[in-house]
Amino acid sequence: MRIIVLPTAAETAQIGAALVAAVVDRNSRAVLSFATGSSPEPLYAALREHADQGLDFSEVTGFALDEYIGLDPTHPESYHSVLARDVVRPLALDPARMNVPDGLGDPDTAGPAYDRAIAASGGVALQILGVGANGHLGFNEPGSSFASRTREVTLTARTRDDNRRFFGGELATVPGSAMTQGIGTILEARSLLVVANGAHKAEAIGAALEGPLSSSCPTSAVQLHPSVTVLLDADAAAGLTRRDYYAEANAAWLERVRAWPAVLALQS
Repeated sequence: MRIIVLPTAAETAQIGAALVAAVVDRNSRAVLSFATGSSPEPLYAALREHADQGLDFSEVTGFALDEYIGLDPTHPESYHSVLARDVVRPLALDPARMNVPDGLGDPDTAGPAYDRAIAASGGVALQILGVGANGHLGFNEPGSSFASRTREVTLTARTRDDNRRFFGGELATVPGSAMTQGIGTILEARSLLVVANGAHKAEAIGAALEGPLSSSCPTSAVQLHPSVTVLLDADAAAGLTRRDYYAEANAAWLERVRAWPAVLALQS
């Protein structure tokens, strides 16, 4: 696992965008999985710069990480709408290639169908992930099995409270459940890119990256994956004890990324 601590959230966005761009540059038909939330948003904005410079995303296949249950896809805070606004239109993706879990159908069939669709695509090359303040991964709340698949989950009070800002501050309008890729589904991606910004994420990041594997912190499951890059701003990394080591171990790699597009390989 490569842990990169950067001074600002803007820099995590720039480095993250370079990594995603490298995957698409190597394979114009890459399969990417997209998280939503406050941490990935700046990354997607930075990725627009690569699209504006000629990187073609039109043949990329996308899979959303999750979707609220009971929220119409046309609702502005459904993840259908959020990804259309933040990813599909700015990057000129083919809308037909962006897949989102079905939040209005039967969850018992929608979850397995989504996992089958991911498998039929050839599997996710790069999974973009945020981290919840309570350590959730996607909407896999504390207590989720590391073997879990795409399914319906009940959202915790903390998650709903954290997300009320997207719903005009009204907790009553935040859905109480969601469809999410399971932790087992997420770990099947060939590479993971985790982005977290802000002091309110520091406790969860410390537990996830330097704590024990535990379903109490679902993001700790990324320790099991062979190809993980974690991008943190200084505030999100405040709870880590080995920051100096991470800086020393990854200095040369970071310089190569900053030199994009001269030399860059996500798996190097």
